[in-house]
Amino acid sequence: MLDARQLDALAAVIEHGSFGAAAKALSLTLAAVSLRIKSLEDTLGQRLLVRGKRLHPTPAGQALLAHVKQLRLQEADLLAHLQGGRRAGARAVPLQSLSVAVNADSLTGWFLAGVAPALEQHGLLLDIVVDDQDHTHDALKNGDVTGCVTTLAQSMRGCVAEPLGIMRYHCVAAPALVHKWRAGKATVAAQRLLASPAIIFNRKDALQDAFLAQHFNLRDALYPRHFVPAVDAFELALELGLGWGMVPEQHLAARAHRPPLADVLPGKTVDVALYWQHWAREPVLAQRLTRAVKEAARVLPN
Repeated sequence: MLDARQLDALAAVIEHGSFGAAAKALSLTLAAVSLRIKSLEDTLGQRLLVRGKRLHPTPAGQALLAHVKQLRLQEADLLAHLQGGRRAGARAVPLQSLSVAVNADSLTGWFLAGVAPALEQHGLLLDIVVDDQDHTHDALKNGDVTGCVTTLAQSMRGCVAEPLGIMRYHCVAAPALVHKWRAGKATVAAQRLLASPAIIFNRKDALQDAFLAQHFNLRDALYPRHFVPAVDAFELALELGLGWGMVPEQHLAARAHRPPLADVLPGKTVDVALYWQHWAREPVLAQRLTRAVKEAARVLPN
């Protein structure tokens, strides 16, 4: 049997990023935390943490962290069941936190608003990791989260991938820019677009490359880029005429009181299919979140 105190020490070090912060969170001495983790590593016969400039778990440490998170949720389920019949005024089951990985466009577009009622109803807290939709599954694979919104359709080991729908992206820019690029012609030439900066969310964002490949048959194209890693600032950069970028159809529909953005190529979009990947064996609280995510995603086209 694994020692629960040792597992808690390991989880605290990984979650807080250092032995000192973990010791403070657990109300232990630094030496006690170090000893518990050393004892756990001795028991398992392998290293669980890489101790360097940036402390991070080994694959075995990541697997144990996922195990600890599952145990916490199962314990919360049990407490809720045992306390379900207690008299009014009895101590309520503490709010439980679930870690999820979500891309920024989904987070602001449909995810948060859609799951909010379930969070309130079931007393759930979210610990959200924001990453590109092509990379969110890494956090699930590493045991950092219990579920993720991802483009990965194939279920990872021990997980289930459930289709959510499509995020439809339009290539847009300030109307004055689009008018300039057309120069009296019916459509925008690729050369004019590539000569202008693209507004890109971050260096993992490949939507603009997908647009160029799909609608101009251009791959590995070179063009100037602004990196703006915040949704509101991203759209503001487009409004200010700093360049062109990919914006979800949902976001465009909600822009009634903001300066307009024009399609660079009207009717030409990039569709991104999204999936909810989660543990195959979910505790009850995680099951509730999964149901809420699937219900929230009904606003997406299929």
